[in-house]
Amino acid sequence: MTKVLTDARSIRIKGRSFLAVVLSPDLPLDEWLERLDDLAARSAGFFLSRPVVLDVSELALDKAQIKDLLAELATRNVSIMGIEGARPSAIGPGMPPALKGGRPASDFEITPSEPSAEPEEKQEANASKPAPTLVPEVRPVLQSLVIREPVRSGQSVIFPEGDVTIIGSLASGAEVIAGGSVHIYGALRGRAMAGSLGNAEARIFCRKLEAELVAIDGIYKMAEDLPAALRGQPVQLWLEDDSIMAAKII
Repeated sequence: MTKVLTDARSIRIKGRSFLAVVLSPDLPLDEWLERLDDLAARSAGFFLSRPVVLDVSELALDKAQIKDLLAELATRNVSIMGIEGARPSAIGPGMPPALKGGRPASDFEITPSEPSAEPEEKQEANASKPAPTLVPEVRPVLQSLVIREPVRSGQSVIFPEGDVTIIGSLASGAEVIAGGSVHIYGALRGRAMAGSLGNAEARIFCRKLEAELVAIDGIYKMAEDLPAALRGQPVQLWLEDDSIMAAKII
């Protein structure tokens, strides 16, 4: 006698990528922490409620040193969601998990390991049918995002897939993070970060430069680091030899 079992529902586990800030400390750590304090002091709330990954691939830190560094970051309200580049032996219980890559991940399903039993007649009928042709789903790839209104204080625009264009101003306390370039047809008063996923060719354009912070490919400048002559002017910013350059748009 063939027993018919009810198909168990498959368990769906979703793969999903998120944009996170990556901190890459350098030696000596005391001086690096001082620079981090300076960034936090000049851009209040920069790390607040933001996922942060600690990249120690350039450092030879043991478990105790990583624990000390995590403790120092915790006192600064920097919550580390994962550690990249550490030796497996340097990650212990109670520490954030080890991370690798940061590549996009697609959804996948885990189906029950034991297929349900079916009557022999039905199995033979299914075996005689040709296997269906699987047509992969093609999703459009967005390369730009247009915001048709000002971005208010406290709001964040995050678009790692490409350029971001804001038809309006970016208020103080607001931020835009783009995988490509940032175009602001108004005043840039908040934080603008271009090339967030490693694009050194990205640029920042604005009608009026009054930024709290600008960054391209992880290199940043604070408001007081920008040329005073460019304040309030239409400006473009780009990366050259690991330094942010700025020039007035004529």
